[in-house]
Amino acid sequence: MRLFEGTPWDRPPRCERCGQLEADCVCPPAPPERIPPGEQTAKLSLEKRAKGKLATIVRGLDGGDLAELLTRLKNACGAGGTIKDGTIEIQGRHLERIREVLQGIGYRVKG
Repeated sequence: MRLFEGTPWDRPPRCERCGQLEADCVCPPAPPERIPPGEQTAKLSLEKRAKGKLATIVRGLDGGDLAELLTRLKNACGAGGTIKDGTIEIQGRHLERIREVLQGIGYRVKG
């Protein structure tokens, strides 16, 4: 709902690129902006899972290339992993290996 929707001051929304009404706009969707690795800080932590198993968690990274980064981390650690709610989870205790891989790519690392 817009601020003045239904009043005489209501202006329908327009596309910022072509100026057409949003309903009539044929512009392709804008690609998502990606933050370079040097401007992101990865936060590493360990979490205990069911039956006492450990998982290494990587938080604080842009969601753009998480799938590709997950593959690199899994290959470097020789372990399984997944992406849940914008965080990367790697099975086992792999803090040092993950820190080395992330710093090699250019990320700042905490934890």
